[in-house]
Amino acid sequence: MGGRPRSGPPAGRTQGAGGHETHGTRTIGVAIPIPHPYGRELQRVRESFGDRLAPGIPTHITLLPPTQVDAAELGAVEEHLAGVARTERPFRIRLHGTGTFRPVSPVVFVALAEGKDGCARLHTKVLAGPPGQRPQFPYHPHVTVAHHLSDEQMDRAAKELADYEAAFQVWGFSLYEHGADGVWRPRRHFLFGSGAAD
Repeated sequence: MGGRPRSGPPAGRTQGAGGHETHGTRTIGVAIPIPHPYGRELQRVRESFGDRLAPGIPTHITLLPPTQVDAAELGAVEEHLAGVARTERPFRIRLHGTGTFRPVSPVVFVALAEGKDGCARLHTKVLAGPPGQRPQFPYHPHVTVAHHLSDEQMDRAAKELADYEAAFQVWGFSLYEHGADGVWRPRRHFLFGSGAAD
């Protein structure tokens, strides 16, 4: 999340001021939230690097990047995601060190030392249903900590978090919606094994 939507507005839709959708379109994303205390900790660090979007982006591992859908499709999207969650079981993620997508994309991230296979499996299942999307790049699960900043700040992020480490159990994933105020908020959380919201 946090980037630009991958698909344009549906036919007959327009975008309002600031790029926000009108006439019933929504921008959604699906992600694994990074739990307390690590999520808030990394969000504060991201803010400290000067990323002005950081306060509106909960720390996460993306499964479905920002995507525009018609509001009428949200029920089908949630039904699909509940089905995905029912087929899954908890798995462990361990974060360690940093990496970057530069020069292809101006991103510095905290890397996954464990849990990549679980994230990749979820990513494939999520994309198999509505809203449907073809990935622009090969999937690489990560936690963004600097995006579209100066080279100096990007280098600082990579250096300061080079020894960062955290581990936690993943119990589910969340559907997020992008608000008119620029903030990403969880719309529903899907628990593994049941698909129910907690």
